[in-house]
Amino acid sequence: AMACGAALSAFSAALGGGVRRRGSPRVRSRTPGRPTPVRCAYGESRKDGTWIEKPQNTFGKLINVAKGQREIVQAGTPCLREIAEEIPPQDIGSAKIQELIQEMLSICRGRGVGLAAPQIGVPYRVFVMMDDAEGMSDVSPEDLATRERTPFDQKVVINPIVTPAGNASALFFEGCLSVQGYRGLVRRWLAVRVQGFGGDGAPVDFVARGWQARIAQHEMDHLNGVLYVDRMDTRTFRRVDKLNERMPPAHPEFGAAPEEGVCATTKSSDDNGGNRDANGKTKWSAGVSGADDVEGFIGKGRKTSSGKKRRSR
Repeated sequence: AMACGAALSAFSAALGGGVRRRGSPRVRSRTPGRPTPVRCAYGESRKDGTWIEKPQNTFGKLINVAKGQREIVQAGTPCLREIAEEIPPQDIGSAKIQELIQEMLSICRGRGVGLAAPQIGVPYRVFVMMDDAEGMSDVSPEDLATRERTPFDQKVVINPIVTPAGNASALFFEGCLSVQGYRGLVRRWLAVRVQGFGGDGAPVDFVARGWQARIAQHEMDHLNGVLYVDRMDTRTFRRVDKLNERMPPAHPEFGAAPEEGVCATTKSSDDNGGNRDANGKTKWSAGVSGADDVEGFIGKGRKTSSGKKRRSR
């Protein structure tokens, strides 16, 4: 028996280990309940949905470069008309979802200010949005003020819930990366509350206002199979190169209004077809010009990671 025990000890030593004595603690490979490295989020989320990428997130970027970016699908593709699926909270930290977020942010940086997963053929309830000073550098200060458009950092929202925050609304041209080359006037809530999960699974809850609120509503529509053309004033639908053409008579008025049915500006609409109601009260008219796109860029393009500029089509 002693010879057998000695042989076992020698064999164990040759393998670089030892015989664990009864009662000695077992060493765990990782802390229970914590994700393994492959399931760690590629960034951290703030309460307002802002997504802060980790400096060490080289792995995720290399994965996306190796895989290549998916194309943005166009109107007529079935997934744009389907209700997207919720992502189980426990799956948010998975490599699959983290790589999806990274890819969507990369596409959005080069193409526009917002992107929903169904637009790249992925039926999940997640959208990203961002709007920096470079992307709005060719918009006049007056138009930026009218649209309440201010820069904000990249945001990631998973399983979002978007609800109106007040009764005020605004009417401006919208475009879409999935309906390239066209625009239409769309009325949206001026402020909305956005709730959901961030890119790391942490809860997000914030109020978006102005142009950011419009982007959030536009992207939320994508998750429910709705395109902006379903909500627009169909008489204003036009190609991008026709944006400055005369508007149809008695069309809705650009700009923000305190509540539905109230004129957005004090400018008389008599020069726009006498657009007044039976009581002589001014209705919607062309008081303010507006041609900004919601998802894509008009005019100056944004630089991509390669340093080249892209323009929306």
